[in-house]
Amino acid sequence: MAYIHSLGICHRDIKPQNLLINPDTHELKLCDFGSAKILIKGEPNVSYICSRYYRAPELIFGASDYTPAIDIWSSGCVMAELILAQPIFAGESGIDQLVEIIRVLGTPTREQIALMSPDYTDYKQFPSIKSHPWETVFPEETPALVLDLISKMLVYTPTERILPLTVCAHELFDELRTSTLSDLPPLFNFSYEEIQFAQSSGLLEKLIPHGFDFKTVPPPVDKNRES
Repeated sequence: MAYIHSLGICHRDIKPQNLLINPDTHELKLCDFGSAKILIKGEPNVSYICSRYYRAPELIFGASDYTPAIDIWSSGCVMAELILAQPIFAGESGIDQLVEIIRVLGTPTREQIALMSPDYTDYKQFPSIKSHPWETVFPEETPALVLDLISKMLVYTPTERILPLTVCAHELFDELRTSTLSDLPPLFNFSYEEIQFAQSSGLLEKLIPHGFDFKTVPPPVDKNRES
């Protein structure tokens, strides 16, 4: 996801059915880019997008100028589903989906709604509900680091959601950075753009194990110059 977002591409339909996993190599791939789009700020997009259970709240509020942060929300829903063995927000309609979200996250403030969808004005239909602690949403044995990461993905305000590479650098995945297992797929073959972002945002030391030669990643080829 960090890679496609670095290219400006938003998948817009992250859900378990669009994740392909090879159980022999532990490799995961995104599939079905039929809803994917390069999002350009200021240009309108359809808000009725993404499968309902994984639809970000700004889409439910009718936002048309959204960002790739909707993919982060969807990914948080998928991660939660891996733990719960069922969708965390299983609404029977668009509005019911929002009700399910509010039951967990609480009622969004006017400021949060404005940041999700500036044109939305019907605030009266929402009762005042407090958020539930994440510890009460998931099984008691759920690791604290898992709860911490999900809490940073499932956030109302799109600009406050954790970024994909920051997810990869999260402490939850530190075990993979120290693993000596030989049957894992390449985990640190990041693109040039990803390495540049990691360096500029101070993530590089957390993202990549000490001693890994990330300098071998070549810069992108300028096709115009090549031709």
